[in-house]
Amino acid sequence: MVNALFRTSSWQQLLALAVLAALFSAVLAEDKQSSKQAPTPIKKPLSDGKPPKGFTALFNGKDFTGWHGMPTFDPRKLAAMPGNEALVLGAKWMDDVQKHWRVENGEIVNDGHGVYLTTDKAYGDIELLIDYKMYPKGDSGIYLKATPQVQIWDYTKEGGKWNLGADKGSGGLWNNTKRAPGKDPLVLADKPFGEWNHFRILMLGDYVTVYLNDKLVVKHARLENYFNRKLPLMPKGPIQLQTHGSEIRWRNIFLREVPAVEANKLLRDMSDSKGFETVFNGQDFTGWDGPVDNYQVQDGAILCKPGKGGTIYAKEEYSDFVARLEFKMPKQGGGNNGLAIRYPGKGDTAYVGMCELQVLKDDYKGIDPRQAHGSAYGMVAAQRGYQRPVGEWNYQEVTVKGPTIKVELNGSRILDCDLSKVTEFMAKSAHPGKDRPSGHFGFAGHSDPVAFRNIQIKRLDSK
Repeated sequence: MVNALFRTSSWQQLLALAVLAALFSAVLAEDKQSSKQAPTPIKKPLSDGKPPKGFTALFNGKDFTGWHGMPTFDPRKLAAMPGNEALVLGAKWMDDVQKHWRVENGEIVNDGHGVYLTTDKAYGDIELLIDYKMYPKGDSGIYLKATPQVQIWDYTKEGGKWNLGADKGSGGLWNNTKRAPGKDPLVLADKPFGEWNHFRILMLGDYVTVYLNDKLVVKHARLENYFNRKLPLMPKGPIQLQTHGSEIRWRNIFLREVPAVEANKLLRDMSDSKGFETVFNGQDFTGWDGPVDNYQVQDGAILCKPGKGGTIYAKEEYSDFVARLEFKMPKQGGGNNGLAIRYPGKGDTAYVGMCELQVLKDDYKGIDPRQAHGSAYGMVAAQRGYQRPVGEWNYQEVTVKGPTIKVELNGSRILDCDLSKVTEFMAKSAHPGKDRPSGHFGFAGHSDPVAFRNIQIKRLDSK
């Protein structure tokens, strides 16, 4: 029965693989806590097999519609492959699925071998609910955005992997680097063999929060890019059920895509808010300097007036700091603006300040990579493809420590650089201010009405 199922649906699933590769390729084309706890876990029993309100079932309980096979495979390499090569690989992987996966009593069953069951659809910000039943010697996991992984394994001494951390239990982001946040679960929450375990996983950008059996085991930790730790995860990617070692069973696989407004709030609420101060009151330019007449306050946000510009800035000076804010691109124009970092109060912040962190629509064409959104303008290029659609608010966090800058956009780290090491500049134009130790934070508007709101800064220096 299972083999017949795959024979009748294999071409559909191969096509889905090609579509997935095309989706990855399209994304890459853009690039050639507060003291609050994470949200309370859902308590509703899921044994009835029905998704909670707002969730969609990824598994229909009967067959593998919506799924295909794929091993651990760099999604960026998959995106770069010609379509015919992806199809050949897909055929090979589907043959492997037929050997090791089956549906039994409304459950997905794997014998502990083979490639991994992979969703046809790619996802960004999600809340995932899933049950699994582990057996002795098992070693498994859940890949997010095709990236390993939320760990599942035999946590007993007899399982033979205490030396790798199995004694701490399942749910950790095991492929993170040693001692990185989230690598080890906060508590051991596994149930005994033969009992069903329940995951609730929240993913926002690169950040993952994991509940196992209603216990918080990972709190808002970055899932590192296993394939290239210098890059963020893909903006979107499939979910994979990774298996090896022994039989494992899955059921009640439900997913909810998290909307932008909720994702932005969660990203802010789940990070550490201690020490942050609001630097814009949402009403007027009290505490700000520069050509403020060229800007306006509208619905609690700062906007550059049409045809106007210049750099406005908070009167306080900062050395090392974290700034977080929301911004929204206008429907018309390129959305050209910038964040002034350690600005001296006069001149072009891109050159005389430490830098201008570019603000620009991701689909802006014909630019140097060092002009893309999030880039240290003219010096270091940021990764593209992580903005929300025009008209939606984006959440951005900037960390400045000494000569280093990190930029996280909607939870994905798009820039991580050391300006003291930059020796080549766009158009060979020097940036004499890049080594400035302190200065103002502000906005370098260039006519387009980009909106900024909820602007907060936390000092990291003793001052």
